[in-house]
Amino acid sequence: MRDLRRDRTTRIRNQGGFTLIELMIVVAIIGILAAIAVPLYQNIQSRARTAKATADIRTVASALVEYAIGCDGLPGTASDVCNPGGAAPGSLLAVQNNPVTGQPVGPFFAVFPTPPPGWGAAYAINIPGPGGPGTFQIGAGPPTNGDNGGNPLTAP
Repeated sequence: MRDLRRDRTTRIRNQGGFTLIELMIVVAIIGILAAIAVPLYQNIQSRARTAKATADIRTVASALVEYAIGCDGLPGTASDVCNPGGAAPGSLLAVQNNPVTGQPVGPFFAVFPTPPPGWGAAYAINIPGPGGPGTFQIGAGPPTNGDNGGNPLTAP
């Protein structure tokens, strides 16, 4: 019986833990993995903010096209029969009635989209756009946080 107890005690004392070198190697590996993962994570966030801004300006462009179809012109232009002289964002948020057809048009947004953090205060809508009368341009940025290489986005 004594021999069994002594053998058990000896086995417990002889069991080794991790050496300092083994622990340092594990910590170094974790540090290397973290150094690789953090920049990748930050790049994914930047791409997501750029994708949100792109999707927002495309959505606004689609709403403007639908408005122009329903009201015979872009908001605020002479051919706009629904809300002549109205500004683009406000015209897209409320129901407009086409007096010629009697059909309601919109609303296209409950709340106008806001740019992601670091992309400025609001999306810019230019009517007429660079193509002249009957065109529009929507802009986002330029971003101040380095997204999209610091370049603004425009549509269409």
